[in-house]
Amino acid sequence: MLLSNLTHKKIILASKSPRRQELLKGLDLDFEIRTMDIDEDFPASLMAEQIPMYLCKLKADAFLPELKAGEILITADTVVWVNGHVLNKPLDRAEAESMLAELSGTSHVVYTAVAITTIERQVVFFDETEVDFVALEKNEIDYYLDHYKPYDKAGAYGVQELIGYVGISRLHGSYFNVMGLPIQLLYKNLKTF
Repeated sequence: MLLSNLTHKKIILASKSPRRQELLKGLDLDFEIRTMDIDEDFPASLMAEQIPMYLCKLKADAFLPELKAGEILITADTVVWVNGHVLNKPLDRAEAESMLAELSGTSHVVYTAVAITTIERQVVFFDETEVDFVALEKNEIDYYLDHYKPYDKAGAYGVQELIGYVGISRLHGSYFNVMGLPIQLLYKNLKTF
């Protein structure tokens, strides 16, 4: 194991996201999944990276009462920031279509924040990636929504899916951050646990 400091620790990923699970597997770590439903409301005064930082800490704090010695909890939250406001997960097809139409032909920033929590301490950090979209045609948006149903994704898209292949012209920053977990930063921070 590359992260030998974690040999006798239990890693817990508190996420239902298959993308986050896939990315954490890429570090060759054994981990278990624990989830709970948490109200993801946040104060309206929060902006940009403050939103996922608040939410990943909120998620972690919900697990604190059941966390045990030797356990390391990883929580994360991703948002899309465009035109001075946040795009979270769309509630339905109409909202997803509206989000993709807004992202079409523009740049936006994806922020993913991560909290690493033990009973002794908590570290919260974030990464940001600027994403440029080409102008999408309505039939491209419709096809994507019909076939991929991206209702569990911030901004209504997955970089690793068809819309990323045809719609993203440039990324400045971490690709994996856009997928939902800034894995290089997570690895760097896990070295100290």
